[in-house]
Amino acid sequence: MSFSKLGLSSRLCTTLESLGLKDPTPIQVKAIPEVLAGHDVLGIAQTGTGKTAAFCLPLLESLLRGDVRAGSRHPVVLILSPTRELSRQIHDEISKFCRRTRLRFACVTGGVSQKPQEKVLLEGVEILVATPGRLLDLAANDHVDLGAVSHFVLDEADQLLDMGFIRDVKRIVSRLPRRRQSLLFSATMPREVEKLADEILRSPARLEVSPKVVTVEKVDQGFVPVTSENKPAVLQQLLARKDVRKAIVFTRTKHGANRVAKRLAKDGVGVEVIHGNKSQNARNRALESFRNGDAWVLVATDVAARGIDIAEISHVINYELPHEPEVYVHRIGRTARAGASGVAWSLVDPSEQSRLRAIERLTRIKPRLLDFPLQGISAERESSAGKTVELSAGDKRRRSRRRRRPATRAA
Repeated sequence: MSFSKLGLSSRLCTTLESLGLKDPTPIQVKAIPEVLAGHDVLGIAQTGTGKTAAFCLPLLESLLRGDVRAGSRHPVVLILSPTRELSRQIHDEISKFCRRTRLRFACVTGGVSQKPQEKVLLEGVEILVATPGRLLDLAANDHVDLGAVSHFVLDEADQLLDMGFIRDVKRIVSRLPRRRQSLLFSATMPREVEKLADEILRSPARLEVSPKVVTVEKVDQGFVPVTSENKPAVLQQLLARKDVRKAIVFTRTKHGANRVAKRLAKDGVGVEVIHGNKSQNARNRALESFRNGDAWVLVATDVAARGIDIAEISHVINYELPHEPEVYVHRIGRTARAGASGVAWSLVDPSEQSRLRAIERLTRIKPRLLDFPLQGISAERESSAGKTVELSAGDKRRRSRRRRRPATRAA
């Protein structure tokens, strides 16, 4: 199957060929004809399967066929994504595909000055990529009018809901014309996403192209059972291994990311940190430093799990396991990109054993127990089923004190 047989014009096919894209991926094969036919689409596809091109290419083709020109502040295509990084990544993809066209496009996100965004919207763009918060701010002050949107894309819908954007999404949808084409893409399909799809899609073509384990099959997964207080020392020893060339360390919280990065920097590690409290400029600088090798470790919260595509990441380390097993899949998908292999290690406290078992059920893969010679610490040795084999006397005393501590009641 070729892109031309899917219905794309020679202009776009020539551009794709110049980018080295000759064979469409499975999600592209299924989605492009459906979108070109004007159907609503519900797409279930993991990150890294080519779904950005799956919705961008047919939408660009539709705009080119109709010779569409947007008016001031009135975009025609709206693409909504959960994070600044993912929005920028989508924008960059569109810029490559539009090389031989007159189509105008823009990306509006928080964390940067709004003035340049207001100016570009005033001039008019056919395609607008946005995060929910900044888009609503611009709309509330009449810098953008969504009344002319004929194509609406909701990307990474499950993460949008996980990050608490459901109300913002519904407010944005209420500003859109009722007659429109809507596309919803999600890596997973929990009940909340199904409900949202029912509300915004009309008789959609449901496209599911890959099993849930597609992003983890090429990743060598392992875990180290260790108490939370010993995790900093274990992390330091893991990063000191010669095979660790470029690594992302994931934490659950912003404050946790700062603490881990500060400790690593104190130990002389070239490290950057990225999370939601960082400004967009600071996040861009951190990513650029990590990309060009000035820093070889990036400490991140899950804001980075889906929006970063950096080559040659050798290791992903879960300093803390996420609450949802699907998030684990997206985290470790930052390695093993573009056909390469990768390694994912997890530091698992006894309190996180239930999360590890949930990950095993989802991926159908049991991470191997890593038997590193952990020097100078008392690490717990546990089986992958979560039974503690050895616990130091000091750890037992600390755990006993925690159990005896009376619960405090909020005032």
